[in-house]
Amino acid sequence: MSRLSREKRILRLSWFEARQHFKSPRMIALIALLVLFIGGGSWGLSDPSSQVTAQLQIDSAYEVLFLVSLFVLFSSTLGVVLLGFDGISRKRLTGELAIELIQPIDRIDLARSQLQGLWLAVFLPTAIACAIGTMLIEAQMDDWPTIGEFVYFMIPTGLVIFWYACIQLLASSVAKDLGSSVTLGVGVWMLFTLVWLLITAVLAAFIGVDVTDLESVEYDHFSEMVDLFSPNGVYQLLLEDGLDNESAPQLKTAYIWLAAIAWSVIPSALFVRRFKTLKP
Repeated sequence: MSRLSREKRILRLSWFEARQHFKSPRMIALIALLVLFIGGGSWGLSDPSSQVTAQLQIDSAYEVLFLVSLFVLFSSTLGVVLLGFDGISRKRLTGELAIELIQPIDRIDLARSQLQGLWLAVFLPTAIACAIGTMLIEAQMDDWPTIGEFVYFMIPTGLVIFWYACIQLLASSVAKDLGSSVTLGVGVWMLFTLVWLLITAVLAAFIGVDVTDLESVEYDHFSEMVDLFSPNGVYQLLLEDGLDNESAPQLKTAYIWLAAIAWSVIPSALFVRRFKTLKP
């Protein structure tokens, strides 16, 4: 089979997996999260009469998008957890995995289709919600982000969804039952979303960095280095790199993108390797 035919087959299987997710009742919960957080955040943060936005001194539509990224990070990554925490374990329990594995298709291609299907199921609604969010920002501020700014915003957004898709499917392939799937999936999400700041503060205190002043240059630089080991942190660093010099991260752009490449390659390679040896 030619390389092009193989990629077309993977794409068809990916769309099939994505459609299965679109039909899932969990998709309703994901759409509700996206509307609430991305739509509400875009409208509220771009309101010039709001006391919050006045204190933040927002000057452009891209700066609003950068702030909205916090809501994107929360809702979209949680959506990956909702759709993907049992992506492999459920199929194993219901026998679907055994049927898929006996099909005349390479396991690597099958693993890629599972991964890309989950990514598409979360990224497409997120992209639509972000596009609607820019319309809400324009309605409030009378300012659009440029096409380049919006594309740059969506690239890290697509990457962080892909990273979480890799992590969730890897965790689901390790889990033996639905209970452990939920524990692993939600646990990993909480680690990077809620607990990482505490880990950063503890590590900073351990090596002697003053954690009482979270705005110090030394602590900022240390937290940026620790954030390279978190998908959420790399996502924020990528978006910060698109801001002006005063708000840009201290780390060099090359280091941030190297971390993004590592997060794109390592978890996906681990999942594919795990899938190749998976027993139904």
